Amino acid sequence: MAVEEIRVVVKGKNLDVTPALREYAKKKISKTAKFFDAPHDPLAEVVMKIERDRQIAEITLQVGGLLVRGEGITDDMYASLDEAIDRIERQIRKHKTRILKRQQGPGLRGVVGNSSVEALEDRREEVTPPRIVRTKRFAIKPMTVEEAVLQMELLGHDFFVFGNGATGEVNVVYKRHGGDYGLIEPEY
Repeated sequence: MAVEEIRVVVKGKNLDVTPALREYAKKKISKTAKFFDAPHDPLAEVVMKIERDRQIAEITLQVGGLLVRGEGITDDMYASLDEAIDRIERQIRKHKTRILKRQQGPGLRGVVGNSSVEALEDRREEVTPPRIVRTKRFAIKPMTVEEAVLQMELLGHDFFVFGNGATGEVNVVYKRHGGDYGLIEPEY
């Protein structure tokens, strides 16, 4: 049984969201409900903005513990929404394929060894599960967000984990595509 409806929040930055554009976004996002089971309460946040003559659609879809994000950048907002939804659907399919492969065990090739089964498996999208190849431990020093950004730049990293001196929480600063920075704060 699929999810009946996805709650959709549509926001505009430097852009007035027309009712037609809002409805188009809701319609496109509602089609992703087919991927999820009923017990979840999905929420989608759509941010549409214009930057330097580019139409940008950022969609964040939260379903249970799964958080999926897609971004589309074109000259047309409708095309940007389509591109962002396509990216989200690809991510969801990839995630579901990984889960199914883990549940199925060694796969048909390991059990049967048949050349026709091998041909079928070769045609399927190859998805290898991610591996943790390194674990790093370090002391978290309380600092301001500005100090954390400076430390990240000094290290030449794209992100930096630190203790926020103002809140006492563990935060992450990261470099965004446009050269700006983002801050991740936990929500309990």
